[in-house]
Amino acid sequence: MGLFNFFKKESEPPVKQTDNILLAMPIFNNGANYDLLKLIENLITQWGFDITEVGGDNDAAGFKANGVEVALASIQMQIPEDDIEWAAQYAYNWPNAIEDLKGHTGHAIVTVWGGVGSPMGRHLVLSKVLCSILTSSNAVAIYHGTQSLLIPKNQYLQYNDLLAANKAPVNLWVYIGLRNSAAGNSAYTYGLKEFGKQELEVIDSAVDLEDLYEFLGNISAYILNNDVTLQSGETVGHTADEKVSITASKGKFVEGETLKLGLK
Repeated sequence: MGLFNFFKKESEPPVKQTDNILLAMPIFNNGANYDLLKLIENLITQWGFDITEVGGDNDAAGFKANGVEVALASIQMQIPEDDIEWAAQYAYNWPNAIEDLKGHTGHAIVTVWGGVGSPMGRHLVLSKVLCSILTSSNAVAIYHGTQSLLIPKNQYLQYNDLLAANKAPVNLWVYIGLRNSAAGNSAYTYGLKEFGKQELEVIDSAVDLEDLYEFLGNISAYILNNDVTLQSGETVGHTADEKVSITASKGKFVEGETLKLGLK
């Protein structure tokens, strides 16, 4: 099973996020920190941002990136151990996360809000800022508590091409959970609600877990890249011939109402 042989616990991620305000935490080793000047330079040269209203320093700073507000705060202490352990139980992309991050020395809080763009536009700004921090400093990972995502540096930077094309890097924004039971395999999303979309679930399917993961990832990318709102009673699929039913009902693995995809 490789990447997919570690299944998630029943607990819901406890972190909540205010509407239109996004945040994430770069994690540092060896007393490192973000470098504001290098960060700004990278945002301009690599991503082509119009950076204005820059203020602050390597302890706390703020600026606008294409009109979107960005704030940075350096915290010269570890993220609480309980938080790392909680996120690591979901991080099947990083099985050694707890051990690898045991000696981390600090983190930063990156917050993005405002502007006139869409939720996806703000997420693109956040991810590009995070990539610039990873590129211009000794940051080793990114922690997205809201989506229960803990992502090492090399994995995060693999999505630079998608970000450069302003396409959704689903694995950086949406957690895709996997479960198996005697009744079959299940999968669910956690993070689409941050874009004003309903979460997706596939329940008790005969499809193997890796294919379920790919299916939900592809459907999530389709939703985000095209600003699609799926409706109960419709169908969806990878091709014009694939007709997977959509039914809205109470979530099994996610709070609230979700869209069940009838992939059997």
